[in-house]
Amino acid sequence: MPDADHDPFEERLSNVLRDTGTAFGTDQQTLAARGEAHGRRLRARRRAAAVVGGAAAVALVGLGGPLLLPGGQGDGVRQRSAAGSPSARATAPATAPAAAATVMSGDELLRILEKLLPEGRISGKDGGSRDHESYANLVYDDGDGEAAVAVLLNRVRPGGLETRQTTECPDSMFIVYDSCTSTKLSDGSVLMLLKGYEYPNSRSGTKRWTADLVTPAGGHIGIQEWNSATEKDSLVTREQPPLGLAQLKALATAHELRAAADAQPLDDLSAPAPDQGPITPGGSISAVLGPLVPQGIKIVRKSGPDDDAFGYVVLDDGRGACLVQVNVQLDTQGDLDDEMFGADAEVLPDGTKVVTRRQSGEKGIPGIVWWSVDTIRPDGRRVVISAFNSGAQNTPATRKVPALTMKQLQAIATDPAWHPQD
Repeated sequence: MPDADHDPFEERLSNVLRDTGTAFGTDQQTLAARGEAHGRRLRARRRAAAVVGGAAAVALVGLGGPLLLPGGQGDGVRQRSAAGSPSARATAPATAPAAAATVMSGDELLRILEKLLPEGRISGKDGGSRDHESYANLVYDDGDGEAAVAVLLNRVRPGGLETRQTTECPDSMFIVYDSCTSTKLSDGSVLMLLKGYEYPNSRSGTKRWTADLVTPAGGHIGIQEWNSATEKDSLVTREQPPLGLAQLKALATAHELRAAADAQPLDDLSAPAPDQGPITPGGSISAVLGPLVPQGIKIVRKSGPDDDAFGYVVLDDGRGACLVQVNVQLDTQGDLDDEMFGADAEVLPDGTKVVTRRQSGEKGIPGIVWWSVDTIRPDGRRVVISAFNSGAQNTPATRKVPALTMKQLQAIATDPAWHPQD
């Protein structure tokens, strides 16, 4: 059994961030690490000191602290973006479960999981619980090879943003997957089933299939399975994970798991944040970013209308696609200002500090170039713009360099349009 401080879901998020890029070094390089679809979104939202407004998480990790961005939708049994945009925070009142709130023990959850799985050999059992959640992990072999299986139970605020983010399919711009469906069931529960991969660019062949169910009372059942004995750092043992989508659905909707999830205490951290208005003027990054793109360059794709705090456009100037993404944060003075915008930063006449970077992009994707301009204004408003020589961070290069020059990127990042108008 793990010790009291062990959190496998938090560990998975850290692994993803490490895997999807190279963290800031002494040269202050940034890391753009997409969270994957549904699992890790919740953990990241609780742990990260950032605000975002999309269904999945993208992390830009820098010296001084993480900058979480949605745009990926980003899996595990957990993960996900930080608190959503204020404009999307309206939530229905929490519906209390019929029974008194009770956290199921890890041992009991393991017993239920073993009973619900098809006949097979089980090993590597591990389970535990915290104040608001329970988890169980094991290795299952139906005769065709060992496979890791993980289950998480917790409870989210019914009708809130967290429910939507947990059960909506990820943006294919940031995460590779073979199929995804999100369905409202006859009892009002919402179920997402996803066939994806452990790594953002699916380079290892390690597949991760997931199911996330949220009941009308807010009970959340998160299930993951792999085609290997561990989620990372082990050989693929079978072509596919052992449970098909129908079996994943049956497991996620099992009465024993639903009843236990509905009985979990509601995590206080899932309460809606005070509505302080949108972070980005108008509440949409793409709506502000679009008019700032130089004339003659087409916008062929963009993030959705709820992309407050993080959003993107894909550009095409006739020479190949180019992904451009922007993150906006508030109140980022202090240590972040000192560590990321030190002596090397350019200081503009209005006091805005600017740092530019040219670096390689996603590891495992040859030829990817990543240019970025990081700015912080005297009032603490931080605007970061990144451009890639590809239409996505995890696809091969479509051109030698991004479609926008560093000068153009800086002009966009420092444009007054990012300031709220009094």
